[in-house]
Amino acid sequence: MCEFYISVCVCASLSLSGSISTADGSALVKVGNTTVICGIKAELTNPTVEAPSKGYIVPNVDLPPLCSSRFRPGPPGEQAQAASQFIADVIESSDVIQTEDLCIERGKLCWVLYCDIMCLDYDGNLLDACIIALLAALKNTQLPEVTIKPEACTPEVNLEKRNGLLIHKHPVGTSFCVFDNSILIVDPTAEEEGLSSAHFTVVTDEGDRLCSVHKPGGTALSGEKLQECISRATARQREIQKLIDKVIQSVKAAE
Repeated sequence: MCEFYISVCVCASLSLSGSISTADGSALVKVGNTTVICGIKAELTNPTVEAPSKGYIVPNVDLPPLCSSRFRPGPPGEQAQAASQFIADVIESSDVIQTEDLCIERGKLCWVLYCDIMCLDYDGNLLDACIIALLAALKNTQLPEVTIKPEACTPEVNLEKRNGLLIHKHPVGTSFCVFDNSILIVDPTAEEEGLSSAHFTVVTDEGDRLCSVHKPGGTALSGEKLQECISRATARQREIQKLIDKVIQSVKAAE
């Protein structure tokens, strides 16, 4: 059977300035009808004994009932937990931020970044929107300068002087749905995800490096199809990175 792709043109919009005024960094992303907001809050803490020169990044994906009738109040459901773990794996595998950069003084003080990602409107393609929101929020994050006084051994935080994070890589996810083992749809909606025989997400960075592939079950995928999906994902990564950089430049110009 001849295999072919259907590429859905999705309008992606991104807002950085003032999305969450109380956060150290934030971004609001809309991909199709799915809207996700990410807020990053930084706190000072002690490094672990096993990693005395590293900080922490703690992502959490929230799917509240307000975003879709399929979600119920209460503890995080299976999809929210899986999404949180996926984002954590992408952070680690992509080296978007090296946790050594979050260390202030070895064995004594470091930053922990709490990355809260909330879906405001759910219509599929959740992981793509979450990764874009996280990346944009990290690029928008400004941490206050911290110094440690030797005589008192206490940290002194200068809220007036802030520095941005060092972003090493720019991972972007691209989701696909499989129909009849031959048709692949890019950027699927929630309805298309429900009707498909399998769906998966490919994450690549600006160096055309494959960071992660997330495929929770479903029908098998040939190596040839996967390679084609990776090629399409790398092309999309460049487009999304350009969009993020363009918005950040406009925000800086407005300031």
